[in-house]
Amino acid sequence: MSDFTRLPDLASRRFGGSVLRATDEFFAASENLIRPEPPSFTPQTFGPKGQVYDGWETRRHREPEHDCAIIRLGLPGVVRGIVVDTAYFIGNYPPEISVEGCETSRSDGPHDSTAWTPLVPRSAVDGDAQNAFRVDVDRRVTHVRLCIYPDGGVARLRVHGEVIPDPLAFALGVLDLAALENGGLVVAASDAFFGSPQNLIAPGPARTMGEGWETRRRRDEGNDWVVVRLAARGEIRLVEIDTTNFLGNAPEAAALSLADLADSPLADPSAESASGLVTEAVGATGWAVLLPRTPLQPDTRHRFLIDGTKRATHVRLDSFPDGGIARLRLWGSATARG
Repeated sequence: MSDFTRLPDLASRRFGGSVLRATDEFFAASENLIRPEPPSFTPQTFGPKGQVYDGWETRRHREPEHDCAIIRLGLPGVVRGIVVDTAYFIGNYPPEISVEGCETSRSDGPHDSTAWTPLVPRSAVDGDAQNAFRVDVDRRVTHVRLCIYPDGGVARLRVHGEVIPDPLAFALGVLDLAALENGGLVVAASDAFFGSPQNLIAPGPARTMGEGWETRRRRDEGNDWVVVRLAARGEIRLVEIDTTNFLGNAPEAAALSLADLADSPLADPSAESASGLVTEAVGATGWAVLLPRTPLQPDTRHRFLIDGTKRATHVRLDSFPDGGIARLRLWGSATARG
């Protein structure tokens, strides 16, 4: 799978994505396209309209007619890659697809006069496969339109990219500088065996351990860590380390350090510079203490007031020695430059 899949799925229902409308969903609902879990299939499971599929499936058409579904992104941003997953659709997948994007502030979504920008041109896809397409369009989008030619079934649509929030949010003052929905991003982590480190900065509370970041059990003298690129250069005043749902597997302690890479050419947040940015951030010698090593309690929402005089573009969370953390919140304000 392409490297862009490490970026968050902007369309996921988990982040607030929704399907506004679809031309047809006779056999299976279009809402299945944005479900966060992998698609599943149970053979010989029939409903009144035939075999039950975990995906979006339309009735049979003939060219030039084709089907489309419009998805409102839960996290608007710049799309870096798209995966059209046709898992379990073998004799009923669409031969070709296309994906377009647009930006609109209308609550009812795009309308007839909306200008759509091609993200993935009309392209062939395989059945029962994760069809990956890199996107090279540097434009913020709030909605995408998936078209299938002429009909058929798609299990999931993954829209991977970088979050670009509404700039007005930063003018309000204090906000979570680490939050995924504000443009924060995990750029490096020591381990992600049981849960993705991106979960740390996901919207909302973690409902289960599976919605947090959990590492495997360490058998050496080291400790686990994660590096977060902040949404903007800023000053942090309140830290929240939440171990909710982690009872017998929470870390014994945690520490936070910060770095200011604002003057580095690698501070460009684009996906293309991410690997170099990670190398510099992790290897930087200029880490400063934000929160010294501090004991943590299981299943607890910890809050720490911070002297917000140090400016940062990146924060490193160290977990001692391993375990699970549900959420990391870094409340503060962006600098004028940020």
